[in-house]
Amino acid sequence: MRLQQLIGLAVFDIENGRRVGKVSDILLDQDWAISGIQLEGKMFFSPHLRAVPWNDIVAYGEDAVMIRNQQAIQVWNAENIQLTFLSGSGRIKELPILTADGSMIGYVSDVYFDQEMGNTITGIEISDGFLSDLIEGRKKLPYISEMTKGEHAIMVPANSEQRLQENDEFS
Repeated sequence: MRLQQLIGLAVFDIENGRRVGKVSDILLDQDWAISGIQLEGKMFFSPHLRAVPWNDIVAYGEDAVMIRNQQAIQVWNAENIQLTFLSGSGRIKELPILTADGSMIGYVSDVYFDQEMGNTITGIEISDGFLSDLIEGRKKLPYISEMTKGEHAIMVPANSEQRLQENDEFS
């Protein structure tokens, strides 16, 4: 599954079936694992946001994310969140991916995770730009433990472009 598929999904409390919001972003930890989801709507004039830790997510599918109960919704300090998919200073979407030997592979288009493995990131979908995506299709770079998010780019080991795989979904 791709992170982009979670964005915009309705979030429901399974205890009473109440809709508690929509997913506005995905929160990641320093080990590139999903730590939680951010719910839409920032708290006014506050550096805090509403989030649900990954452990409190009971299920997710193509139509909704199900959480244990409303007590699963927490207030997190935005400054303490290191990596996000879409927003903030820790955003990874659209960052360039550079190898340690100075080659640019492309830009982060999406991030894959394995539903059976829970919150584990399995790869990054890479875009080379609109025309290249149409002609050649997007590529997938399997997760590499040496992958790091720098201030302005995702850094990967030298020769990582040799690990790129065809992404049949966009070919």
